[in-house]
Amino acid sequence: MLAALAAFSLSIANAADARADEAPGQLQAMLQADVEKLASFGTRHSLSSATDPVRGIGAARNWAADAFAKMAEQCGGCLRVERIADRFVGPRAPDGVIIENILAIQPGTGDPNHVVIIAGHIDSRASDPLDSTSDAPGANDNGSGSALVIAAARILSRSRHRATIVYALLSGEEQGLWGGRLLATHAKAQGWSVAALLNNDIVGGTRGTNGAQVTDRVRVFSEGIRISEDLPGQIARRGSGGEDDGPSRALAKAARDVAETDERGLSVLLVRRPDRFRRGGDHLPALEAGYPAIRFSVGIEDYDHQHQDVRTENGRKYGDTADEMDFAYLAQVTLLNVALARRLANAPPAPAAVVIDGAVSSDTLVSWQPVKGAAGYRVVWRRTDSDRWTEGVNVGADATSHLLKDIVIDDHFVGVAALGELGRASLVSFGGPAPAK
Repeated sequence: MLAALAAFSLSIANAADARADEAPGQLQAMLQADVEKLASFGTRHSLSSATDPVRGIGAARNWAADAFAKMAEQCGGCLRVERIADRFVGPRAPDGVIIENILAIQPGTGDPNHVVIIAGHIDSRASDPLDSTSDAPGANDNGSGSALVIAAARILSRSRHRATIVYALLSGEEQGLWGGRLLATHAKAQGWSVAALLNNDIVGGTRGTNGAQVTDRVRVFSEGIRISEDLPGQIARRGSGGEDDGPSRALAKAARDVAETDERGLSVLLVRRPDRFRRGGDHLPALEAGYPAIRFSVGIEDYDHQHQDVRTENGRKYGDTADEMDFAYLAQVTLLNVALARRLANAPPAPAAVVIDGAVSSDTLVSWQPVKGAAGYRVVWRRTDSDRWTEGVNVGADATSHLLKDIVIDDHFVGVAALGELGRASLVSFGGPAPAK
């Protein structure tokens, strides 16, 4: 019942929202132009020149800030461009470096601190992470994610949204995830309640090192047990079986749901890891700060064309150049980000806490804290051997509890989402026991 209702609600929303999206060919052309422009700066290494007008990280950041400023003019000032910076020191910047992020902020019509973030890092690197002078075009890693963020801003700024949307271009990822850390610290200082951070890193290629091609899926990485949760919280989550239902995993599942109902032909491979094996990205500092965050990345990676000096050896080409990319695929990933961000930015925040009770009972009582501005709630449940919400019931805006008759708590997981206009749902908050007193 719920799956059909959710698909129906999303199809209505997507049909209306798609009218504001770019035509696929036009979007591909814009993405390609932006990636090639980013590659033209020669290197975007975080230790490269911050003042040279044509080469280096400073020129790239200035170009991106100007792109956002032009959008702001076109939408009548709907975007506010900010530059935030701090100094970092580490093994890949032993003398220290100023890391600067470029933010375009689109204030929402609701709570200004209810925030959805679409992010990608703008810096690049060569084979040697300390080499700030050699060419490092960084087309796929991560011109693709940067171009996606700019395109998402162009599309989403044409409409108003309930939540504030932050379009973030981050520096210092290759030196130590410093741009992500700067963004997470800034979000805390601003008092943002981050509903979702969508990190896009290496999202524009379809060919692997082994020659295999994957054009029909994107990997979405998410944490299970939360790094931000203290030990009692982790023990409680283990006891309630919620390892697969933390906020970031719920966000990844929402991305999968949107992909399945969006009818664009791109599926989500839900990877139950925070990131690729023994590797990381700019969403990890957001997870440490307690924010729901996921990483989008290509379905298959070509390691000859990332973190490599541009060269040819024994007839084998190396280097992260735009000719190795698939811009039709990048357009698909861009539109998936747009659809997911649009859904979340027009839904209320997720309920802060959901409590279930029903030990030694044939029924389950679920209760939750009210969400300001919610038009209603959707109580969902599933058998404990499934990872998808399969059943549900909608209740009114005044409800703060619901009794699930003949739903045995030992055999089911339960959650609650807040509902907004057009049935747009927040992330599902997983139900667990009441906190110990």
